[in-house]
Amino acid sequence: MIALSDYLIIGAILFAISVAGIFLNRKNIIILLMAIELMLLAVNMNFVAFSYFLDDIAGQVFVFFILTVAAAEAAIGLAILVVLFRNRQTINVEDLNSLKG
Repeated sequence: MIALSDYLIIGAILFAISVAGIFLNRKNIIILLMAIELMLLAVNMNFVAFSYFLDDIAGQVFVFFILTVAAAEAAIGLAILVVLFRNRQTINVEDLNSLKG
């Protein structure tokens, strides 16, 4: 049987990979969004692991709602990126300075 600590270690590794993806690649917005989604999935995996080992369904229901909101967030984020690319012809973070005062 797989122990709870194994799931938590895998979740921590996924979370660390996503944090490294955010800090190492600050140029491409799509990769930043993917790293944020990976971070959210690592947290969701921890919720499911705790829910399973504590015999409580609340964690799994909470993950279902989190995934629903994450799907809507990804759709809105990609729609914003498409509009941004049409207007600016780039998705590099360094080139997007229209909100600077």
